[in-house]
Amino acid sequence: MRSEKSTCLWGYKVSILFLLLMLQPVGTIARSLNGFDLSESLIYSGHIMPGGPAKDGIPAIDKPEFDTAKAADWLTPESRVLGVVHNGIAKAYPIAILNWHEIVNDRFAGEAVVITYCPLCGSGVVYRGSDGERVLSFGVSGLLYNNDILLYDRQTDSLWSQLHNQAISGPLKGSRLTQLPSSHVRWEVWREQYPDTIVLNRNTGAIRDYRRNPYYGYEESPQLLFPVEFMSNTLHPKERVIGIELNGIAKAYPFSELAKRGDSGTIDDLLGGVPILIEYDAEQREGKVSLAGEELVTTNLFWFAWYAFNPATLIFRAEPTD
Repeated sequence: MRSEKSTCLWGYKVSILFLLLMLQPVGTIARSLNGFDLSESLIYSGHIMPGGPAKDGIPAIDKPEFDTAKAADWLTPESRVLGVVHNGIAKAYPIAILNWHEIVNDRFAGEAVVITYCPLCGSGVVYRGSDGERVLSFGVSGLLYNNDILLYDRQTDSLWSQLHNQAISGPLKGSRLTQLPSSHVRWEVWREQYPDTIVLNRNTGAIRDYRRNPYYGYEESPQLLFPVEFMSNTLHPKERVIGIELNGIAKAYPFSELAKRGDSGTIDDLLGGVPILIEYDAEQREGKVSLAGEELVTTNLFWFAWYAFNPATLIFRAEPTD
């Protein structure tokens, strides 16, 4: 439980950030931010916020280095990682590193893959690093929409929304990337499932204290740092959910609801008339969804973020079992 002092400090930081936003020149917010022209954005430019850092003020990792699972002895069993299996290769990206960098431009057997993580939304999303015509590399724009990271590609300077999975401004406006399955899990779980996994190491080329969480206390607080376009009080804003979209229908599986069926297990459900299987560990806020034995693309993230991007979402409800 956080102390009263830390709670007050968190509220103070939120107040300062909102004050800084209010002091931004209106014309700047409406037209250009951090060097990006927003005049033709697919998103109303007034909803795009400067997060504080300048363009590339949060440095993406462009030359990732990896250790074996055994050599990653700085991780504890409970450390959270974003795990990816692609082209027969398993890799783990510690959240302790992603909190500081948010983007890793990587390759799996020669194929470009971009790892993205937004600490404010708790969302890890992995994409093929190509728009179908060219290989793209990404940086952190320093801008946010619905508290979510806006990436930019270095080839065209187009802005991309992580949770909209779409370029919202620039030459590639309207383009989409192919999302790949990923797992937001404890290190011990990932290592057991994939003992040959390699792990992103702390030799990132930047000086950061990866032992410290720069967002300490944020996940427990009901407060958000920036406004969102759509907000629901149905759940605690930071309740973790498994978000999935299938056949144009979005649905959220809150771990608090899944827990009513037991601390862990499987649940059969129908989404858009399609039978799917949810496997979950409610206590650890971990889970995945599969269809006919094939894992589907999902996102493990905070409820407020899922709703902000999917206001028409369905919500899984469960009654406790005897």
